[in-house]
Amino acid sequence: MISTIELRKKYIDFFKSKGHAVIPSASLIPENDPTVLFTTAGMHPLVPYLMGEKHPLGTRLTNYQKCIRTNDIDEVGDAWHLSFFEMLGNWSLGDYFKKEAIEYSFEFLTKELGIKKENFSVTCFAGDKDIPREDVANKVWESLGVEKHRIHFLPKEDNWWGPAGQTGPCGPDTEMYYHVKEIQEKSTEEFVKLNKEGTFCEIWNDVFMQYNKTQEGKYLELEKKNVDTGMGLERVVAVLNGYDNVYEVDTLKPILDGVIKLSEKKYETLTREELKSVRIITDHLRASVMILGDEKGIVPSNVDQGYVLRKFIRRSIRHARLIGINNSFTKNIAEIVVKIMGPIYPEIEKNKKRMYEEISKEEEKFSSTIENGTRVLEKKLHFLTNANIKELNAKGAFDLFQSYGFPIEMTTEICKEKGFT
Repeated sequence: MISTIELRKKYIDFFKSKGHAVIPSASLIPENDPTVLFTTAGMHPLVPYLMGEKHPLGTRLTNYQKCIRTNDIDEVGDAWHLSFFEMLGNWSLGDYFKKEAIEYSFEFLTKELGIKKENFSVTCFAGDKDIPREDVANKVWESLGVEKHRIHFLPKEDNWWGPAGQTGPCGPDTEMYYHVKEIQEKSTEEFVKLNKEGTFCEIWNDVFMQYNKTQEGKYLELEKKNVDTGMGLERVVAVLNGYDNVYEVDTLKPILDGVIKLSEKKYETLTREELKSVRIITDHLRASVMILGDEKGIVPSNVDQGYVLRKFIRRSIRHARLIGINNSFTKNIAEIVVKIMGPIYPEIEKNKKRMYEEISKEEEKFSSTIENGTRVLEKKLHFLTNANIKELNAKGAFDLFQSYGFPIEMTTEICKEKGFT
């Protein structure tokens, strides 16, 4: 068994031995990219250096970075997706490129973590009208003993990274997938199917930053080519320990257990929908604590990062009601998160008083709203069902928002769950 603490240390020590300098985790609020709300990857704070500026610590860097992604928010609650996660990363700023990057990844996975090469598959960029097929990475994988039937070429939507915003450094990537079950695919089509089913799990991504995307949508070759890699900490710990979901990992399990305890239910008796709600609460409140505890001082609001934070807290409250938690609970869960994450990220411990106040204030403000709004919405949907209508019109959703302050996106979510459009 391996813990998150052990994996962080193994990763950092490995890349230090390869001449990489260790840099600290940056804020969740990016300083170098106004086109995005949150730091979504370890490369975000490094954009100026990826664009050519010299880094004071050299051309080889490594760290673990706290990240927030919201593009998959509807997937949260399944086995693998998280809003907040930690990313292990290493970078080459005009130093080594594709061959060495892949060799480092292969060495770490097979020698440091002990994963058999038969237990993972890889993907490469298939090429398109703008960029040629990624044959260099393909040949490196073959030279390391990865069999051809486990090397797959996929389109840009699958094997291309960036830019982080509208413009900036980007390029083809090669992704590594762990076989959660001992199944060998026979074709790319079968690989895609098994990946969607969760039989394979992406654990690492090596991005080769060869290009700069311009405002006009053109891809220009970078004079100095870089490597940006990202390994999801929680996912790797989960698969190495034989878990079939990330919520068993030591940075998430105590939070999940705390939510279940407050619901007065037992894990083994949870229905599929109840388990999804428990996971959403676990994920969203952890993300909320990490945003509130950040040094940038973000608080719930109706704009930008504050809006996303408010959405996380309010979705947590709604899902808490679905599993029988009707009293104030967010501070209780926040305290568990601080206990786990505070020793890793000192700012969380330092800012916990402000964070507890803000999360409790938001919960109190939204509690009456959700009770009244949900009750009125249920009545509307009951009326429509009796009339054999499966659509709530825009006016109905807007009336709920105007009269009760009930968020339109929450109305949409509830309607979707109940089969309405």
